[in-house]
Amino acid sequence: MKPLNNTASKQSKTYTEKILDCLEHQEHITQEDLQLIMSLQKQSQSKSVTNLLVDFGIDEESVQLAVSKVSGIEFLQITSENIAEELIEKLGRAWCLEHQMVPVWIDGEACIASSTVDEFFLTDVVRKEISVPVGQILTTTKNIQSALEKIYSDGKKKQKEASCDYAMNVERNEEQSKIIDLQEVAEDADSSPVVHIVSDMITLAVREDSSDIHFEPGADCSHVRFRIDGVLHDLQQTPKDFHSAVVSRLKILANLDISERRMPQDGRIRVKVLGRKIDLRISTVATPRGEKVVLRILDARKIRIGLDELGFQEDVLELWKNELDSPHGIILVTGPTGCGKTTTLYSALQEMDRKRLNISTVEDPVEYELAGITQIQVHDKIDMTFSRALRALLRQDPDVVLLGEIRDQETANVAIQAAMTGHLVLSTLHTNDAPSSLTRLINIGIEPFLVASAVNSVLAQRLARRVCPKCVEMHELSVKESKLLQGFDCDEVPHATGCSSCRGSGYSGRIGVYEFLVMDDELRDAIASNPTITDFRNLALSRGMENLRYDGFAKVADGLTTVDEILRLTA
Repeated sequence: MKPLNNTASKQSKTYTEKILDCLEHQEHITQEDLQLIMSLQKQSQSKSVTNLLVDFGIDEESVQLAVSKVSGIEFLQITSENIAEELIEKLGRAWCLEHQMVPVWIDGEACIASSTVDEFFLTDVVRKEISVPVGQILTTTKNIQSALEKIYSDGKKKQKEASCDYAMNVERNEEQSKIIDLQEVAEDADSSPVVHIVSDMITLAVREDSSDIHFEPGADCSHVRFRIDGVLHDLQQTPKDFHSAVVSRLKILANLDISERRMPQDGRIRVKVLGRKIDLRISTVATPRGEKVVLRILDARKIRIGLDELGFQEDVLELWKNELDSPHGIILVTGPTGCGKTTTLYSALQEMDRKRLNISTVEDPVEYELAGITQIQVHDKIDMTFSRALRALLRQDPDVVLLGEIRDQETANVAIQAAMTGHLVLSTLHTNDAPSSLTRLINIGIEPFLVASAVNSVLAQRLARRVCPKCVEMHELSVKESKLLQGFDCDEVPHATGCSSCRGSGYSGRIGVYEFLVMDDELRDAIASNPTITDFRNLALSRGMENLRYDGFAKVADGLTTVDEILRLTA
């Protein structure tokens, strides 16, 4: 028995002629049939010779015996006795149905039974999942279909028997999820190029301090891009044929359904890279050219940052710490996706006295595990929403609650009630600046007087790229820069140059840019009267709030970033 071949070879004419010669020798076809079949094969080049012969009227078992003789792959009729149930569980029933294959045991050897010899990416899938050598056997389509029907019916039966609490299953899967050591994968000489590509990409992304990896299908090739310091960088292009294999590899690592290619899927991969344990959040979405996959890299080291290291100005930091000591009320952090809201909130929680306070979080998903804090995962499939989880937490005698996001009126109402009944609530909103957050709450249906009473403060933030310390150049202020930095005490500003250390970008690392609005009596009175966003923003500025651009230019004056970077980030 030969090992499973990973090359997707085309049916050459010589190969077809060998099969036809074999069938002619066995008197299944005549010389006249042979000429007609060769003519049909030229007209239907996309159809395999096996299907062509079966359509011609030749018994499939006879055709497969001929294919077996030519290819050297053993032919065997499989039965229910030799179907490998344990291998089906490892590979997944959906995978078997998708690829029309059945795992079996033959003389103690693991094999894949299929009706064709031309398979792609199966060696890595099967060998990595079952960790034993894999062989291949040929059988008939009818034999495969009957075996798959049994697999499908058994799967439906087990699914019905296992229809217990979804949340319990999720928790069990979280506990049992294995950590994949990419160093071991890289050193495995038997691993396929696809396995090495995926492992090398993840390792390089972690080494480059990337936050995301994008695998994007193109017309002629597959593009791989890293998001570094908030900006996407083209890394490389891989052959188009590799893209589906890379996607399948990532899905297997995340225990996703590789047969589902139309609906979006989300999952998690735990890996060990460069001696560190890293969580990867995977998201897939279908496009006309194939599935796009994005990996979000979650490194626990990035949240172990003190508030003093985030980039707050000293006066703003003091105000922020005072707000975190409040006994009740709502503190909001706003900004677009990827602007560091989670890092800021986690850093705030780690500054609190976790021994004295009962601190709980409701997140979707729980990105990082925090010691001494109760963390709850939102599960939409069992209707465990933000509002329901928050209501449950309020019966757990909390002091501080971190709510991952206020998405709707129901969640906002529960958060308001919690804040007004003696709890400190930290949460996020997706708004462009701090004053917009309060009008946003009013627009989603919260009464203005409730917003005015419950909200203590709002922190809007962005992440600006730091200038690379190895290639930064200080230039005298231009006319434009002098106007922008009017009021700041500086004669020179940094300019991004670019070197090998910063990949030619001129930037390395990021620093927070903040706009902090602390509510006072005048601002509360204004909100209660439901003002326009323009009027409220102007009032907040007159009451001492410094906007994002002002804080950004202060960092330019300190030599931390550039004017162009702040103009890119702020309106």
